[in-house]
Amino acid sequence: QVQLVESGGGLVQPGGSLRLSCAASGSIFSINTMGWYRQAPGKQRELVASISAGGIMTYADSVKGRFTISRDNAKNTVYLQMNSLKPEDTAVYYCKIWLPSRDYWGQGTQVTVSS
Repeated sequence: QVQLVESGGGLVQPGGSLRLSCAASGSIFSINTMGWYRQAPGKQRELVASISAGGIMTYADSVKGRFTISRDNAKNTVYLQMNSLKPEDTAVYYCKIWLPSRDYWGQGTQVTVSS
């Protein structure tokens, strides 16, 4: 019914930048909260950032000042601009959309920060 397609992951050196994109398609008829989670090997999945239908943004303390979430409502797409990347940011990043009926997850995209 709803599909989330992620892109933009890859390998980057510490201090570098990446921008992740997540495009939602299917049975979406209004603006909904979207966000990004990440999961590193052996660790819990954690919320990184979210943006509500009204544009209110939240961030994990570990990424404040470095990451920026944004959205293009016309395209049902959410972005995560990641600057000043650290090795601790290495994880699989998943986008999520909260719909009135249920939540949907993207397939995940690998982000590796290494020198």
